Amino acid sequence: MNIRLPNAPLTDEQLQQLNNLLQGLEGWQVDWLSGYLSGYRAAQVGTAVMEAGPSLAEQAIKLTVLYGSQTGNTEAVAGQLAEKAKASGIEVKLWDMAEYKPRELKNEQYLAVLTSTHGEGEPPDNAMDLYEFLNSRKAPGLKGLHYSVLSLGDSSYEFFCQTGKDFDERLQKLGATAVIPRVDCDVDYDDLAEKWIAEFVGALTSSMQASAAPPSASAAMSQLETSVQYDRKHPFSAPLLENQLLSGRGSSKEVRHIEISLEGSGLQYEPGDALGVYPQNDPALVSMLIDALGFDADSSVELDEQQETLTNALMHHREITVLTRPLVEKWAELAQSDELNKLMESKAAVTEWIRGRDVLDLVQSYPLADIDANGFIKLLRKLPPRLYSIASSQAAVDEEVHITVATVRYNAHNRERGGVASTWLADRLAEDATIPVYIDPNKNFKLPADDNAPIIMIGPGTGVAPFRSFMQEREERGARGPNWLFFGDQHFLTDFLYQTEWLAWRKSGLLTHLDVAFSRDQTEKIYVQHRIREKSIEIWNWLQDGAHIYVCGDADNMAPDVNEALIDIISQQGNKSREDATEYLRQLTRDKRYQRDVY
Repeated sequence: MNIRLPNAPLTDEQLQQLNNLLQGLEGWQVDWLSGYLSGYRAAQVGTAVMEAGPSLAEQAIKLTVLYGSQTGNTEAVAGQLAEKAKASGIEVKLWDMAEYKPRELKNEQYLAVLTSTHGEGEPPDNAMDLYEFLNSRKAPGLKGLHYSVLSLGDSSYEFFCQTGKDFDERLQKLGATAVIPRVDCDVDYDDLAEKWIAEFVGALTSSMQASAAPPSASAAMSQLETSVQYDRKHPFSAPLLENQLLSGRGSSKEVRHIEISLEGSGLQYEPGDALGVYPQNDPALVSMLIDALGFDADSSVELDEQQETLTNALMHHREITVLTRPLVEKWAELAQSDELNKLMESKAAVTEWIRGRDVLDLVQSYPLADIDANGFIKLLRKLPPRLYSIASSQAAVDEEVHITVATVRYNAHNRERGGVASTWLADRLAEDATIPVYIDPNKNFKLPADDNAPIIMIGPGTGVAPFRSFMQEREERGARGPNWLFFGDQHFLTDFLYQTEWLAWRKSGLLTHLDVAFSRDQTEKIYVQHRIREKSIEIWNWLQDGAHIYVCGDADNMAPDVNEALIDIISQQGNKSREDATEYLRQLTRDKRYQRDVY
């Protein structure tokens, strides 16, 4: 097809050359040429590109080459690509897929995927982790990635080059753009592979100039969209990635490891921070409450100057599992019940009655004759978020956040009950669910700025969560300071949370000491405070070397017992009076060397 432009500022010879060039190009090449010309013109004009970044001559393509190989053929071709690209001035990183960190994909600029197919259409062994990651819900959006795939196979097999096809399809679905189309090679792959390498490197070399084109309006809009600030009032709807049971079979507890995506939120956190989670009430409890009140579940109520159905208001916006004294007092005024009024005369009696009960108990025990749905909603407080210590380091997991959740279930007053957030997270989240979240910073529970400083971590049960983030962070930072963990729970076989990770860190040397206390594995109950006392000399020596102490978990029993054990150690090993030992510990607190996150 010849293009005729009577007013074009081109000579007939130039126009013919342009037509000849365009006739030999495919659609994707024409698209690339458009960007190239834009960049070329910007370079001639100069100012826009010069202000935005380096000159065209300084533009560099960064290519990551990933290979999945069972017999070595694909690895050899990947090496050929790397050498060709380097000779063309392209910055290249060559990776065995087994050694590549999948989360780095979102940071890549240009990517080459070379893979064989193993068995019945399966990835080669060293490609399995990357393959599974890309096909999981953890895979990030890859709109900024440009790639191509070379697939090696054998056409005598049913699933010829299936792994390469799968990689290509999945990268496209994640938003990546193919630089040149995928090439599938049979057993005589040499010629096709060489042609693919030449075309791919040629396209990348040309892109070193086209990449200097000014950003498009759509790119600017995308950047604007990601500037939205998410906080307690404006939580981010975060996709659920993983919901894994940590407790072993036979445990009396149910502890879950939950991974959540923060991709696109811009949310940042540090080890020691907490994740705020806005939960949903149990729909069964909501239904029972509405039935007990005799209301229409679909009736409209006013909620924060907006109209909502009663069911939605109770499910998402109002607290119904926790009774507060102010609510009971308001209810007593409306109920005009002699029994309830008499109960209200004793603070201790009210406190005892409230324990283990919820709003449904109040409604059933002391029904109101005259109250409508709007009036009832106005009596209830807002459903508050629940805070969970973050169990991951963002340096290690990028745009994810991990939490450790103990599911609360109990029977009280002849009814099965559960924690609002913990049972919602454990029982009622679909695989494609989103969770409203925000980051709750904790300035008073932070790793020392000095990576050489020793740290002592005391975290029984789910209190161990922030220390997982501490270890991930120190590992990523290459911190050389010694690390000591005291962990406790009921049974070694069923309740050693994150056991594999702790033992791996112990083996690598990152975790210097690991002391555990499993209270139910012997006749006499042993807790972390007992293990601390057993190590009194070493703990005192660590304190003398500048160690920071962190305690996380139960505020009612564990934290006071640990505090008492530390005072005794300081008193005995430091030859101090109890008063002086207490002051020593207080000074550690002032110096941010004794930090607690207890609840």
